[in-house]
Amino acid sequence: MDFDFQTLAFLGFAAVAAIAALAVITARNPVHAVLWLVLTFFSVACTWIVGGIEFLGIALVLVYVGAVMVLFLFVVMMLDMDKAPLRQGYVRYLPVGLLVAVAMLVEMLALIGVRSATATPLADNAAVSADVPNTTWLARALFTDFVLPFEVAAVILTVAVIAAVMLTLRRREGARHQNPSEQVRVRAADRVRLVRMAAETPTPAPAKEEGA
Repeated sequence: MDFDFQTLAFLGFAAVAAIAALAVITARNPVHAVLWLVLTFFSVACTWIVGGIEFLGIALVLVYVGAVMVLFLFVVMMLDMDKAPLRQGYVRYLPVGLLVAVAMLVEMLALIGVRSATATPLADNAAVSADVPNTTWLARALFTDFVLPFEVAAVILTVAVIAAVMLTLRRREGARHQNPSEQVRVRAADRVRLVRMAAETPTPAPAKEEGA
């Protein structure tokens, strides 16, 4: 079977995405898992762009890599775990970070080469055949033919957000928690107490004798 550069690039992006996704679930360090997840999202976005779905690829990079990953890091830092090893410095995360950065750079260069060599996607583009913009075709497909999977995905994401919030709010021994209702009902007398004390004149220290 004859493979051109575009097909090989697509298979390479898919392989990197699969390997990075496997590294996400096998990494013991949560920061390493987040870095591998960034590479997974970026590789999947490259496969979509090569396949002619540019809107989804750009949206994946902007929304997930740029915003959702910040939320993931926030949840990781809020979880009940030993944070002392996470604060020992960035040197221990440098090898994985450099590996992810180099992989993303190679993928960007390969993607630029594919798009400059040919503008034809791997398969027939439904948006082009329908003579509508890519975004318009995607919106029609989501809210007509695939409305049920779209709603199911929305419910799954909502459940995931609620579960993440519940993980951060669970009661743990030795952890301090705030009670907003008690903070609103607080009075100044409960926090500040004025104490009247008699003034005392300090006794001067005795002078040292000469020659002592």
